[in-house]
Amino acid sequence: MREQLAEFFSWSWFLPETFKTYEWENPILLNLLWMISVLILIRKGIKFLKNPVLELSLPKRIAKGNPWTYLRLIPTGFFFLALILIVVALARPQRSNERVEQYTEGIDILLVLDISESMDLQDFTPNRLEAAKSTAIDFINGRFGDRIGMIIFAGEAYSLAPLTNDYELLTSMIAEISFDMIEPKGTAIGSAIAAGTNRMKESDTPSKVMILLSDGESNAGNVDPLFAAQLASAFNIKIYTIAVGKDGMVPYGTDFFGRPQMVESYLDETTLREIARVGNGEFYRASDGGTLEQIFERINTLEKAEILENRYKETADYYRVYLFWAMLFFLVWMGLKSTFFNNFLLD
Repeated sequence: MREQLAEFFSWSWFLPETFKTYEWENPILLNLLWMISVLILIRKGIKFLKNPVLELSLPKRIAKGNPWTYLRLIPTGFFFLALILIVVALARPQRSNERVEQYTEGIDILLVLDISESMDLQDFTPNRLEAAKSTAIDFINGRFGDRIGMIIFAGEAYSLAPLTNDYELLTSMIAEISFDMIEPKGTAIGSAIAAGTNRMKESDTPSKVMILLSDGESNAGNVDPLFAAQLASAFNIKIYTIAVGKDGMVPYGTDFFGRPQMVESYLDETTLREIARVGNGEFYRASDGGTLEQIFERINTLEKAEILENRYKETADYYRVYLFWAMLFFLVWMGLKSTFFNNFLLD
């Protein structure tokens, strides 16, 4: 209680900077302030026109210009201050603090990345794998509220990261992906899809998406890619497939003289198209880094969860402070109006 009273007696309530921070519940009532000013001028004008001659019982030696004569204005001053502060209180000065909370039901997204030897080809800069990693990290950083996981595969599949909202941890793990993480050689696309399905099948999220990036023909593993896609579809998992790379001769390393060496690249586009069809997704062909970024942007648009907002507006009222001062000034006026201040010299 003592702290509240101390706060009420602070002069900071009357500073212009304080009034600039207010929002007003009833701003139209502030017009009464200039009406009060007009009322004061009218009152002074009427008194001037009446030219009263009634003198008080004071010695004649006190001149009319004596500054003590202005003491008679003090009670009236307190009255008008009380009136002004009542108007301020009625206008309801407030400060609002709006807080916004965003949330979404989210999507479960599993990135399935080929790290076989063919991903070291250099038709992307610096190679296919590094370009895919960089684009995947940008994709993850553009999501909100989704759980994202990671499967890597070569001759067999390996679950690198479970579905998580910890994007910082996930992107750091993706940045460390290298070709020597899986020893068996080859491209086990079927095993990778099966591992992803096993990871996502227990999820209760309405929307589940698998994004498969590969540049080769499925030539390893013991699971047929199309059967694995059918299994994923049975668990309502949508599959997007991205064929990474070009057909034909592509650069790979340099020769003795530092010139680029060319090797032949073959891409099994048909299987990846069929996987996307069975998985109710879409197939994309990425022949360079720019196209790969555009594909991820397209998927990012297609699989965007609706972001919902809760807005909380906390409003603090300050009319009590000004009503307190108005009552205080009114009581002062009541106490002074019948004293000598109100009858000091000529009225």
